[in-house]
Amino acid sequence: MARIEPQRLSLYVVTSSGFVPGRGHREVALAAVEGGASAIQLRASELTDGPLLSLAQELAGACRQAGVLFVVNDRVEVAAKAGAGAHVGQTDDPTGAREALGPAAFLGVSVATPQEARAAQAAGADYLGVTVWATPTKADAVPRGLDGLRAVVDATSLPVVGIGGINPGNALEVLEAGAAGVAVISAVGAAPDMAEAARRLRAIVGER
Repeated sequence: MARIEPQRLSLYVVTSSGFVPGRGHREVALAAVEGGASAIQLRASELTDGPLLSLAQELAGACRQAGVLFVVNDRVEVAAKAGAGAHVGQTDDPTGAREALGPAAFLGVSVATPQEARAAQAAGADYLGVTVWATPTKADAVPRGLDGLRAVVDATSLPVVGIGGINPGNALEVLEAGAAGVAVISAVGAAPDMAEAARRLRAIVGER
């Protein structure tokens, strides 16, 4: 039984600081929250543990106050210290991530197949992420398409988030394929008005 209500994953914004000069993870996250994002993932591989922990603690507090789910990408120990959830990939040992986080924090796992979905659920994941279409923000991720997304959704009782190449024009296709929500990076982080971009996406995902 999933511990996360699907609507908490409806608009999942992943931060990046590389789209607009001078625009960092904090700005992306706070604008996304202002625009109605239901979940934020801090993906900041360029930061060392100290600065990442400080930023994660700040954003965890802001998200908690706004009622927004907050997770840190990959860096499970930092996530645990910040009182945040974590999101990991297949090479990051989901079972070990659950042990490091403890039973209360939320854990997301990226999967590509029904087999990986079932294994992640057994390892203690709370939700899953599937790359739907190719994206330059994570060139090594193999897109599974809508059929691959459906296969994962059918294989697990956990909520599934689609990511990769998602924008206002195709977000509903992802939801209609069974995803609980859409995860975006450039659709918000590269937008001239990030809060408005999040607001537009939130209106779309709320149309179901």
